[in-house]
Amino acid sequence: MGVSRRRFLTGAGAGAVSLGAAAAGEADKPGPADGKQAAGEKVFRLWPVGKVERKDGATRLRIADKYAPALKGLEGFSHVLVFWWFDRNDTAQKRSVLQVHPRGDRANPLTGVFACRAPVRPNLIALTVCRILSVAGAVVTVDKIDAFDDTPILDLKPSIPAIDAPTAEVKLPQWLRK
Repeated sequence: MGVSRRRFLTGAGAGAVSLGAAAAGEADKPGPADGKQAAGEKVFRLWPVGKVERKDGATRLRIADKYAPALKGLEGFSHVLVFWWFDRNDTAQKRSVLQVHPRGDRANPLTGVFACRAPVRPNLIALTVCRILSVAGAVVTVDKIDAFDDTPILDLKPSIPAIDAPTAEVKLPQWLRK
């Protein structure tokens, strides 16, 4: 990526993540782009399963002890999909941005956030594919991740090429081929 997602991140994180509309009395908290919850619309709450730890030149996914048993068997995979939360980017204003110039480059066409990897979006879920270096106890050491130290991890899934990587008819927009 030409411009890192980190360039857009500011502010402080929170423990639990609310997706969707804010509850009554929480008008200052992020919610839907228009600030209104549609009748019957579901609201989800997520709790981190761990956090990113970056120190001493190493990148670790430190999983909470109560979720450590869920790591069993992960050492048999070469890569892991890490779903994490853009916690330092979570504002109502940034959740309302629906179109950007990809990679922050104004030479790229204005594009919907669902058609690019912008860190501003209605729900600030991020995904990084990481190479697993080791799994020990409640810690997964990976080669790198484009998240800050202390970033909340929402979920881990093993990377399975036959499922995750299309093998035919891959199409990319012109701006991404540069």
